[in-house]
Amino acid sequence: MAGMGPVGFIGIGNMGAPMVRCLAKGGFHVVIHDARTEATEAFREAAPQIRIASSLARVGEECQIVITMLPDSKVVRSVVLGQNGGKSLADALKPGSIIIDMSSSFALDTRALGEELSSRGIGLIDAPVSGGVPKAISGTLAIMAGGDAGLLDRVQPILETMGTVHRTGPLGSGHAMKALNNYVSAAGLIATCEALIIGQRFGLDPHVMTKILNTSTGRNNTTENKVERYMLNGRFDSGFALALMEKDVGMAQTLADNLGIGAEELNLVHAILGKALKALGSTADHTAVYEYVAKLAK
Repeated sequence: MAGMGPVGFIGIGNMGAPMVRCLAKGGFHVVIHDARTEATEAFREAAPQIRIASSLARVGEECQIVITMLPDSKVVRSVVLGQNGGKSLADALKPGSIIIDMSSSFALDTRALGEELSSRGIGLIDAPVSGGVPKAISGTLAIMAGGDAGLLDRVQPILETMGTVHRTGPLGSGHAMKALNNYVSAAGLIATCEALIIGQRFGLDPHVMTKILNTSTGRNNTTENKVERYMLNGRFDSGFALALMEKDVGMAQTLADNLGIGAEELNLVHAILGKALKALGSTADHTAVYEYVAKLAK
């Protein structure tokens, strides 16, 4: 986009890849990098405004605004500040640069990272997303952005190519909101699975149940977007891993614990997800919780 330099993007996974395409479609030149070279190969001839960087340092040298879309806080910290003596992203960034962490990171880790980057003259914004792969593709994600208002003003046009920006407050608030949102989503997922299994045991048609739920007070994201598309047909391929949902709900539980808040349902939902993850395996899609609940009912 005219008037702005290239935007760096680190982490080209299920969500990162369509987000990069939205940035390019929005007129931005994007410099991408991923530790897995095969993840970036699909972009080699995808669009002239998308270029592949050979290293983190190269991204930092070319860009003043860099987005990270990585598995968790530990990976974000390793990429941003480095480990084992390698040159980190922060080492290559100029003072005045901004990092936008769109990963599902832990809110307190984000605040700590922000303090360390501030001492180098680098700004940090947390802007995790909700909506999954379909909304990443369409550029209609819900983006929960926390951080300094002035920094957010600078990056707002970038974020808006990927979805709707909701300003949540100070640094870390976006990541706190994302964890709590995914807890509520997970609770709806588990309740829906259990209701469908109980209903079928009684003799109800799960398709009829879903239609009724979607016109009644039980309506939720799972009933609206997952039951028919990914669960009853046995696909279980929404693109969002059960391991990531379990991690996010665990972060919500840790946040509650750190604040001295007893949250019984949150603890229960996290425990159920942990058992499902152990039973289904680390590669399972989160919609496969339906399979786990069904097996318990036998």
